Amino acid sequence: MSEKIVVVTGATRGIGRATATAFARQGYRVIVTGRRAPAVEAVVRELRAEGLAAEGELLDVCSVDSARCLRDSIAGRHEHIDVLVNNAGILPEATAAGTVNFAHPGAFTETLMTNTFGPANVIEALLPLVRRAPAGRIVNISTEMGSLTQQRNPDSAYYSMVVPGYQASKAALNSITVGLAKTLADTPVRVTSVCPGFVATGLAPAAADAPTTPEEAAAVVLAAAESPEVSTDGSFVGAQGPIAW
Repeated sequence: MSEKIVVVTGATRGIGRATATAFARQGYRVIVTGRRAPAVEAVVRELRAEGLAAEGELLDVCSVDSARCLRDSIAGRHEHIDVLVNNAGILPEATAAGTVNFAHPGAFTETLMTNTFGPANVIEALLPLVRRAPAGRIVNISTEMGSLTQQRNPDSAYYSMVVPGYQASKAALNSITVGLAKTLADTPVRVTSVCPGFVATGLAPAAADAPTTPEEAAAVVLAAAESPEVSTDGSFVGAQGPIAW
């Protein structure tokens, strides 16, 4: 059996770092990606110190050229990618300065670039390698805050939360999941949106006291990637099961 390869974007901290570790401990060769070489190298050293298989690559998800360079570099060493985890994400609205009527223009644009264009850009570049895998998987890290059903449900814990750029970026990412899944329905590749929960990360100040650890979140991501029950038209899942779009 050939070695399984997983690419994790935004893998130098938080959920991404924990996810890279979880896959490595599960026997995957992990390609750790991030924008800063020292941070990428630190994670790779940490994984290798455990005797785990890890490689590092620089990646700016917002750059078409960067994504293509990543593809070419990986293709020079590996024939395929088994799992692509689109984890890199930001929430600048949480700390953006100034008074706005509804949506902070700069933060909104920055969020969509990273959280929506970023995954689409990486998918476009790496999809040929994912399609070469025996049973490729693409996992998009989303959130229930991006569920249109939850946003309109007064009984939802997320009903009172209005973070326009972040919620729109994740709703759009969910749409990408559906469209990509339908495009790949006649192939072995399956696509999933995953909400790992409210996780204690540096994404926003409020997340510091979140109830879910990055390691617990990573377990949800790993389970989704390895689940045999992913539908051909896309799925949206969390720790407790399916989530309404």
